[in-house]
Amino acid sequence: MTNIKRYIEEKSFVFEPYLLERVEILEAPVSIKESMAYSLKAGGKRIRPMLLLAVLETYGQKAEKGLDVACALEMIHTYSLIHDDLPAMDDDALRRGQPTNHKVFGEATAILAGDGLLTYAFELIASSTAHSPEHLIKLIQMLASAAGPEGMVGGQMADMEGEKRMLSLPELEYIHLHKTGRLLAFSVMAGALIGGADKRETALLEKYAQHIGLAFQIRDDILDVEGTEEEIGKRVGSDESNEKSTYPSLLSMAGAKEKLAEELKGAYDALASLGRPAPLLESFASLIVERTT
Repeated sequence: MTNIKRYIEEKSFVFEPYLLERVEILEAPVSIKESMAYSLKAGGKRIRPMLLLAVLETYGQKAEKGLDVACALEMIHTYSLIHDDLPAMDDDALRRGQPTNHKVFGEATAILAGDGLLTYAFELIASSTAHSPEHLIKLIQMLASAAGPEGMVGGQMADMEGEKRMLSLPELEYIHLHKTGRLLAFSVMAGALIGGADKRETALLEKYAQHIGLAFQIRDDILDVEGTEEEIGKRVGSDESNEKSTYPSLLSMAGAKEKLAEELKGAYDALASLGRPAPLLESFASLIVERTT
């Protein structure tokens, strides 16, 4: 398999300055730009944008072709974290190893920074010159669906409503397929659209995306129990303190790890049927399952 950490490091040399420059060039108050850039600079794993670029390269396209869409995706993800951390939601003081946005800039500015990242993401895609008008419209629709009430926002709502009660496994999977899985799936599906995947390949890549989306959240649940604050960059045990159902709480830790292995196998099986080498995508699946942060 490809050395995926090296791949991410190499692509980050292009992606990171491009991402931050999109904020620097805005004609907006310095305070809102600083708040937006603060959370973007915190880094994180960058799995979503890097996965999009990896799908493009799997289809023989240059990664640069997907930069605007990858940046928009990371902005959506970052806005959701800023809002998640607010006192009205998860009330977290630490994110990606540093104080959360509202702890540094205040709640009002943090809310506006999240709003700014959300709305600017769609402007960024709409103004991109790297894609046909048809593809731009489709990408905007796909991202809005993945991030909105039928996707991430709906999953977040179901997650909040599920606190302080024991969920069934289907209820928990609904939350994770929407709250986490839909944006991860967008990474793959956007790459498939831009890369020129046919209908059969797109269906297989969608299966792959669903498996790694669930795997990502199962691994998060495991790390919330077994990880350390230094490793994961936020407080551990937050799921238990918020009385949230998790894969370890429903299946036991051993059962959660077995479920994680099943999702990894499902991702590999989908790629095996693709009919083209996909070492980058295989390595991303392994990274999601084995990560410690």
